[in-house]
Amino acid sequence: MVDLASPSLEPRVSTALAMAPSLQHPAATVSTTEPAWVRRLLITVAIVFIALFLVLPLVFVFVQAFGQGVGFYFASLRDPMTWSAIELTLLAAAISVPLNCVFGVCAAWAIAKFDFPGKSFLITLIDLPFSISPVIAGLLFVLVFGAQGWLGPWLSDHNITIIFAVPGIVLATIFVTVPFVARELIPLMQAQGKNEEEAARVLGASGWQTFWRVTLPNIKWGLLYGVILCNARAMGEFGAVSVVSGKIAGETNTIPLQVETLYDSYNLTGAFAVASVLAFLALITLGIKTWAERKNAALIAEGQIA
Repeated sequence: MVDLASPSLEPRVSTALAMAPSLQHPAATVSTTEPAWVRRLLITVAIVFIALFLVLPLVFVFVQAFGQGVGFYFASLRDPMTWSAIELTLLAAAISVPLNCVFGVCAAWAIAKFDFPGKSFLITLIDLPFSISPVIAGLLFVLVFGAQGWLGPWLSDHNITIIFAVPGIVLATIFVTVPFVARELIPLMQAQGKNEEEAARVLGASGWQTFWRVTLPNIKWGLLYGVILCNARAMGEFGAVSVVSGKIAGETNTIPLQVETLYDSYNLTGAFAVASVLAFLALITLGIKTWAERKNAALIAEGQIA
């Protein structure tokens, strides 16, 4: 009979694992058999693809943006219509991201921690924006809230404007960004299980105490990652916003729509200058995303999170 509490057991287990490395990680003993030229070829193809389709277009945007000098670049950004587009984009993201954050946490918590009728249907609804074209989503909002839509007469009687106004842009942005936070948290919370929450409730913690002190610390990095993806999509959305905004320059144009407006008016340098703002915001988002991934991987390696 082995005494699991024996202090001499741990050194013997460590020695046995050291003598049998295959027991520590079976995959560690598997070696690749591909020739070196195959690996080099795959790496080269990947690098060339990234350079041609990701790096080169990004560099081209900034080169064209500064093509007529730094003064013209900042003059293009100081244009009132451009500033209006930037402000509207940030406003739509500032409204849609927190709302989707709250919804994503609630939906993920319900799906991962509880069983209830309609659970599969809820998961399907969350994935709906992934399967519907953004343009179709925008048309749906027009059919519901437009002047000739289902609620159009009632909204008109009460002097409420949604389509071709800021509320419509916010609604379209919320719709296309619904899945990101929830889809990031659902597998994470399912993998963590609900043992810690049940233990907290047994010890007398309330529902809110369990969430703030147990659940939230365990999902904070996954939540941050989902928020970053949600924010990136909110700032870059074009299709749905294009349909519901009416593309009114200076009023309902977001940054992507302003780029199209400038490009259609043959102001190429101005279009690339505004596009560089969106690219810069994307680079900041990518930097935060990379930092969050490394932080999460470090915590997993340290065993602080599952």
